Amino acid sequence: MKRYEFWFITGSQHLYGPETLKQVAEHSQIIAKGFDASSLLPCSVVYKPVVTTPDQITQIVKEANYDDKCAGIITWMHTFSPSKMWINGFELLQKPYCHLHTQFNRQIPNEGIDMDFMNLNQSAHGDREHGFIGTRLRMPRKVVAGYWEDEDVQAKIGSWMRTAVGVMVSKNLKVMRFGDNMRQVAVTEGDKVEAQKKFGWQVNTMAVGDLVKEINAVTDAQVDALIKEYQEKYIMNTDNLDAVRYQAKEEIAIKKMLDEAGCGAYTNTFEDLYGMEQLPGLASQRLMEAGYGYGGEGDWKVSALTHIMKQMSEGLEGGTAFMEDYTYDLTKGNELSLGAHMLEVCPTLAADKPRIEVHPLGIGGKSDPARLVFEGHPGKAIVVSLVDMGGRFRMIVQDVEAVKPIYEMPNLPVARVMWKAFPDLKTGAECWILAGGAHHTVFSYTVTAEQMQDFAEIMDIEFVHITKDTTVEGLKQLLFLQDIAWKLK
Repeated sequence: MKRYEFWFITGSQHLYGPETLKQVAEHSQIIAKGFDASSLLPCSVVYKPVVTTPDQITQIVKEANYDDKCAGIITWMHTFSPSKMWINGFELLQKPYCHLHTQFNRQIPNEGIDMDFMNLNQSAHGDREHGFIGTRLRMPRKVVAGYWEDEDVQAKIGSWMRTAVGVMVSKNLKVMRFGDNMRQVAVTEGDKVEAQKKFGWQVNTMAVGDLVKEINAVTDAQVDALIKEYQEKYIMNTDNLDAVRYQAKEEIAIKKMLDEAGCGAYTNTFEDLYGMEQLPGLASQRLMEAGYGYGGEGDWKVSALTHIMKQMSEGLEGGTAFMEDYTYDLTKGNELSLGAHMLEVCPTLAADKPRIEVHPLGIGGKSDPARLVFEGHPGKAIVVSLVDMGGRFRMIVQDVEAVKPIYEMPNLPVARVMWKAFPDLKTGAECWILAGGAHHTVFSYTVTAEQMQDFAEIMDIEFVHITKDTTVEGLKQLLFLQDIAWKLK
């Protein structure tokens, strides 16, 4: 995270004279330095000179746009910065933007307040002028209000920073597809040209045959080294070491191809395994654990989203993973969802040390694959789906709470998470289906719904949030109104 910078830009004007501008600069440097040192802000904060003219504003925006380290800008109007000065610059801005509404002093000094103090400390109306132009230009932005030293303010900025980093990752993301989508499946389809235009994703196919060549080229020494790592990190709960060694070959080969192509995510499908001995199970779980995105059955949208959300949550505990709604427990009053996948759920979700096991797989027609088996840990989480509505993308987020599984399920050899959906399973499922949510999702204990909403706003896509307060009728009305609004855009 620290490799990304956020530029702290303070606006003012020449009306108040050089002495006031000098104080504005000093105060701005103190705030920027305080932000940069804060543990609540995951990225670097870089002070930039106070801007007082349209040309200065336009120039610094141009510099931000073309600086690869700059993930966004934070603006603050210490005094009064006439908003027409910002129009040309904001029209050019291509980076995420946070408007901080604060002031340097926490309290009004009873005896110290005079007209000089008033001329200097004008955020209460300077930021409102600045805010108007953002609204007038219909700019996607994060507004954070409060005292700059308070933890809640810094935490909110830090959270937004993670979203902005996700945007930066997205704009440079390449997704590798081994084979196509699962045949006849609708929701995994989508417009890849529009996805590249909106999100920056380059989604392209590589031949499974090329992957097989890489698998066959992996050496025993490479496999031995990886098996040693498996034994240190996981419980080896199988005697079929040949199956585990083959997964190690797949992991090494897929990673090599991803890295050589500069890809952060990939997909495969059990319907296209020509020349492979096993469907990658343990291999895919391991690659997700390392931060790569994955999507089953050719689902490139969820693969890209998995990688982005993993990067957004870098350094935080909890875990983020590719997920699928599998089945329900409909015990009245305690309805629960069981999320899993036939092989590929990331071990960052695990409550305990995962076990490597080898079991038959009823699809794909290949040898029994090795996989990690574990249960997810309890905690608040979200599930996120991205679907192509034809003409626009829609992101659907549902609040959930993972629970300790109420069954042992000794004959289910997969990684799984059990959760309570909000507002309840029946209402939540009806709302999810009405919104067109997919069966593939990204499950995250660490990324928040607010962060995903910020991401959707920056990317200019539709956002739907299912919460504890959502009703079916309310959601129907929301979808109806949003459909009209997006068709008019």
